[in-house]
Order: sequence, then C-alpha cells, then structure tokens
Amino acid sequence: IDFLPKIKIEVVVADDLAPAVVDAIQTAARTGKIGDGKIFVSSLEDVIRIRTGETGAQAI
Repeated sequence: IDFLPKIKIEVVVADDLAPAVVDAIQTAARTGKIGDGKIFVSSLEDVIRIRTGETGAQAI
C-alpha cells in the first residue's frame, strides 16, 4: 500500500461566505487524481475570541 501525505486545513468563515470558500478550495485542489481530498462543512455553536471577549461573527 502506498500512503499519500496528508494535510489538514481548517477554515472558519461566516455562513454567507461558505459556498464561495468551498468553491475556491475545490477549484484549487482538484487534480482529478486519487488524493485530492475531502471537504467537510459543519456548523460551529459559538466562537469566542479570548483576548477581547468578542463572540459570534465579530470573533471570526
């Protein structure tokens, strides 16, 4: 079995930007070969910036 190196990228964006970000990742990453990867889209319950106490979209 040949193992391919993996890279994990986590991106957090506002809901309205998610489709454009997914499209940009697909466009940049697609080679049509094994190993192009997967995109998982999930929701975050909340975001808190520890330094300032900002929450929600302001913390992103």
